[in-house]
Amino acid sequence: MTDAPANYELPFDEPAAGSPHLRDPRALLAVLDAWVEHGWLRRLDRAFVGFLYECQPNTGPLVAVAAALASHQLGHGHVCLDLALTLERPDEALSLPPEGEATAGLLLPSDLLAGLSAQAWRDALAAASPLVVDAAAAGRRDDGRPLVLDADRLYLRRYWDFEQRIAAALRERLRQPDDAPPDLPAALARLFDTGPDAPRPDWQKLACALAARGRIAIITGGPGTGKTTTVVRLLALLQMSACAQGRPLRILLSAPTGKAAARLSASIAEQVGRLPLAEEVRAAIPTGVSTLHRLLGSRPDTRHFRYHAGNPLLADMVVVDEASMIDVEMMASLVAALPPRARLVLLGDKDQLASVEAGAVLGDLCRDAEEGRYSPDTRHWLESVSGESLDGAGLLPGDPARHAMAQQTVMLRHSRRFGAGSGIGRLARAVNAGDPQAVRAVLAEEGGRAEPDVYAAYSPRAQALDRLLLDGHAAPGAARPVGYAYYLQIMQTERPQPGTPAGDPAWDAWAGAVLAAFDAFRLLCAVRKGDLGVEGMNARIARALLARGLIGQDQGWYEGRPVLVTRNDYGLGLMNGDIGIALRVPQPDGGDPMLRVAFLRSDGAPGVRFALPSRLNAVDTVYAMTVHKSQGSEFAHTALLLPDTASPILTRELVYTGITRARNWFTLIESAPGTLEQAVARRVRRISGLAV
Repeated sequence: MTDAPANYELPFDEPAAGSPHLRDPRALLAVLDAWVEHGWLRRLDRAFVGFLYECQPNTGPLVAVAAALASHQLGHGHVCLDLALTLERPDEALSLPPEGEATAGLLLPSDLLAGLSAQAWRDALAAASPLVVDAAAAGRRDDGRPLVLDADRLYLRRYWDFEQRIAAALRERLRQPDDAPPDLPAALARLFDTGPDAPRPDWQKLACALAARGRIAIITGGPGTGKTTTVVRLLALLQMSACAQGRPLRILLSAPTGKAAARLSASIAEQVGRLPLAEEVRAAIPTGVSTLHRLLGSRPDTRHFRYHAGNPLLADMVVVDEASMIDVEMMASLVAALPPRARLVLLGDKDQLASVEAGAVLGDLCRDAEEGRYSPDTRHWLESVSGESLDGAGLLPGDPARHAMAQQTVMLRHSRRFGAGSGIGRLARAVNAGDPQAVRAVLAEEGGRAEPDVYAAYSPRAQALDRLLLDGHAAPGAARPVGYAYYLQIMQTERPQPGTPAGDPAWDAWAGAVLAAFDAFRLLCAVRKGDLGVEGMNARIARALLARGLIGQDQGWYEGRPVLVTRNDYGLGLMNGDIGIALRVPQPDGGDPMLRVAFLRSDGAPGVRFALPSRLNAVDTVYAMTVHKSQGSEFAHTALLLPDTASPILTRELVYTGITRARNWFTLIESAPGTLEQAVARRVRRISGLAV
C-alpha cells in the first residue's frame, strides 16, 4: 500500500485548515490506518488512498481524506460525499463510529475535520488537477481522473458516470412522443371497475393510463395498493392493441431477487386468468419472471453483462418489480441494455429501504410522487382518457421543466390489503408519517383488541420471547400467528411415505410445502452483530429448537436448517438472497437418504431445485435475517426486533419496511424504551445527485 512521501511539503495553494492531521499526510494516514484496524473504514477505502499516492505522490491530505471518505460513503449506500453536510455533522453523516462500537480512543471525524470549511475543502480538491475533474469538464471528456467534483459533491468517477447515464437515458425516454393506443379510453373502461364502490379517483386506472403513453413510467405505492394489479392490466391493454395489429409485444418481466421474481410470477399468472381477454391476448401476456442478473445476462467473475448498449435486449417492454432495491450501478446497466423504443415500467414502494448497494434510485425518481406535480396538460390528458377527476386529490401543480419525471409517475394511495381497520396498515402509516405518538396509539389500541393483528411489548431478555419465536401467539380461530416450530412440524408430518422412490413428484411437493411453511414466520433484525442481531438470534433460536427436540443439532448441516445464499452462484443457478432448507431425501441409486438443500427456483418458474450442502460455500443460517435482506419477501407473521441502543441504522424506513413484510400479523419486540421513537423520527438520507 503506497503512502505519502516523507518529504511532502504543504502546497502554497492548499489551505492550512482543519486539525493538524489535515496538514501532515503521514499523520492523516496514521488516522486512516487506525480506523481500518478498528473496522471504521474498509481496507478498500484505505487502498484507494494508496492508489492516489501512486498516481500523484504529492497528493494533499485534504484530497486524500476526501477520497477515503467518498469511498467509505459508497460502502454505506451513498453515491457520493457531500462536503458541506459532512462538515455540518461529521460523525452522523459518516455513520462513525460504527453501530454499537465505542470510540476506543480513536480520533472522531468531528475532531479530524474540526475547523475545516467547505470552501477550503472545495478549493483543495479543485487544485488537485491530476486526480480531480470538475463535473462540467467530466461530461466532455474521460481523461482517467478518478474523482469528480460536482459543486459540493465528490464522486468516484465510475459512480458519477452511472448517475449521468441514468439521467440521460431517462430524459431521452421522456422526450419520446405520446405512444398511447388509439382506443385507450375504451380499453381502460373495459379493464377497470367503474362501479359505485370503486375508490375515487381510481389511482390504478390513472397509473395504467399514464404508463400506456410513454417510454418510461413509474408506479409506486405501499403494500396492497395494487402495483401488480395495475401492471397486469397495463400488459393486457398494450397487448390487446398490439395483437389487433398482428404484432404482439415482446415483454420481459424482472425483479431484483428470486423471491420477488417468484411472487410477481405467481401474482400475474393468477390475475391474467380473471381478465376479460381473448385467448390470443391472454397467451401473449408473459408470466415468467427472471431476476435482473438473469435478464441482463450476468457473466461470472465480472461486473459486465451480456446485454448492453452494443447488444441490447430483444424486448418491446421491460417491467421491473421491487425497484426500490435497484442500486445505481444496476440501474445504469439496465437502461443501457434497453432498445431505444422499448418501454420501461418500474414498480416499487418509494418508502421502503433502498438498496444495500450505493444509491436510492427509486426514491430519487419519486421525489415528487406524493405531491403529484402534474402539469395542466398532463392532468387534462389523464382526466380525459380515464374519466377520473383529480379534484380534491390534494395534488400540487407542476412544471414539466422542473418536474419532468413526475409527468410519468403515479403513486397508488388506496391499500386493499391494509384498510382503515387494519392494525398493520395504521401502524405502517403512522411510522411513515414520522409520528411517534400515533405509533404508540396504534400499539395501545391493538393491545386492547380481541383479535389483534399487531402485537407488542415483548422483552428480548425474557423466556417468553423463545416461546414466541417457536410457537407464535395463542389466538382464537383456526388461523393464528405461528413461529418456527410450524415449518418443522410440516417437515415431519407431511414427509412422503417410506419407500417413496427418488424422483417421485411427492418429494418436490413436500419440499415446496416446507419452504412455504417456513415463510409463515420470520424474525427480522435491525443489525447483524450482537446478541440482538442476526448472528446472536440465529444461535439463540437454534438452541431453543434443539432443546425442544425439533432439530437434531444446532451447528453445521442438519435436517431443517434454513440457509440464505449470500453470493450469486451461477453454476448452481442460485442468486444472492435465495433461501433454502436442508432436507433428507432418497438417493437416485437407492442408497440411504442424504441431506440436500431445497430451493424454490430463482428464475420465477414453479418448482424446487436441490443442491448438495458441500457445494454451498456462501450461505448463512437464516432463522433471523436483516430487514434489508427481507425486501421483496412477505411473511404471514413477521416479528421485528429493535436493538437496545440507538444507531444511525435505526430509521423510519427500516421500521416501515419491517412492518410491511407482514401479511397477516406483526409483532414488535422492543429492547429498550425510546428506541422505537428515535427510529421513527430519523429518516434515511442517501446522498446522490440523480435528477431527471
